[in-house]
Amino acid sequence: MEKLADVTTWRDSALFSEAERLALEYAERITYTDRKVDDALVEQLKRHYTEAQIVELTAAIAMENFRSKFNPALGIEAQGFCIVPKRG
Repeated sequence: MEKLADVTTWRDSALFSEAERLALEYAERITYTDRKVDDALVEQLKRHYTEAQIVELTAAIAMENFRSKFNPALGIEAQGFCIVPKRG
């Protein structure tokens, strides 16, 4: 639950490992259109993840990006399965 509470400040949180920080950086670069996934980031990812894991991570990120566009367009609201706790 602590990690979940710190996910919005993952860059500064001591709770995330280097591998987790790289995965979150990768997710942001895939998600934001003004950012790019460059060779340097891919090489860093390869130090922590296998090729198959990078493909799976990419698919998971892409699916969440798909849902973030698809669901609101159809009026599908959050179902309460992933509730981010408020910071205390």
